[in-house]
Amino acid sequence: MEQNEHIKQFPDLMEGKKIMYVHGFGSSAQSGTVRRLREVFPQTEIIAHDLPVEPHEAMELLRNVCAKEQPHLIIGTSMGGMYTEQLYGYDRICVNPALRIADTMTTHGLTGKQTFFSPRQDGQKEFYVDKQLVKRYREVQEQGLKANGGEFIYGLFGDEDDLVDTFDLFHEHYPRAIRFHGGHRITDKTFMHYIVPVIRWIDDQQENRQRPIIYIDFDCLYDSYGHPASSMHKAYEKLIEHYEVFVVVTTDEAEKARPWIEEHLSTPAWHHVINTDRPDLLYGDYFVTRKKADDLMATSLVFGSEEFKTWEDTIVFFERLGGQ
Repeated sequence: MEQNEHIKQFPDLMEGKKIMYVHGFGSSAQSGTVRRLREVFPQTEIIAHDLPVEPHEAMELLRNVCAKEQPHLIIGTSMGGMYTEQLYGYDRICVNPALRIADTMTTHGLTGKQTFFSPRQDGQKEFYVDKQLVKRYREVQEQGLKANGGEFIYGLFGDEDDLVDTFDLFHEHYPRAIRFHGGHRITDKTFMHYIVPVIRWIDDQQENRQRPIIYIDFDCLYDSYGHPASSMHKAYEKLIEHYEVFVVVTTDEAEKARPWIEEHLSTPAWHHVINTDRPDLLYGDYFVTRKKADDLMATSLVFGSEEFKTWEDTIVFFERLGGQ
């Protein structure tokens, strides 16, 4: 895995739990995503297996592994996202799921002789996809989208994915369908910025964990040119590690705010935007605002004041609190 500044460890997240990873078409348990999971979550057991090329055999293997291991979370990408959707009864994240894998194989020429993208335990380097195998993939894909409803399942969809787009299909069956900035392939950046926050939500739900709440007025996020304020992204990333962060938008700001937030904050802000003209009714721990308000039901931090002149100043304040 290529190392860069995006990778960071979270030993307390999913600590002592099991995450099962389901790889995509032509991949293996030695994929880059498996290595990311093991590096980012050092206190978590990461379970990953090379999947048989035959889809019925792959599903049988996955169900047997689930029954034996009882993973706390299953993450599947592409074809593995299709398989993961069908592992009902477990919390799951489906990343760019190829829910119509047979159609994808035909449309994008994934037939004939194929080469595995990453090493396999059995040493196999090539496999062959014929019409009969595509038919069996179609049989398996048709068994999907039969929601149980008791577990948490998220679908994450890259807005630059030119291979698979099943957002609408997924959303017909599940409410947690979210776009993120990226393509079909998962990079370090997309993993850290868009997948890790969702893992954090699921871990919080499993632990019944209530994080302190921070509200941020929308106009604190951008500068006079409408661009993200200096160090805003850095502050936002740090804050969501320890707090439940909500962006507060007034009626007058709503038309501008929605596309801006989707572009600049994306996945972590999903369902974390509050539209209200009565911020005094919001109960929380901290409120970052440009105007001092004594009627807020949270500690007011006046952004732009001497104490909180920049987002760097705000970062320092919250670092001193240590997540409290």
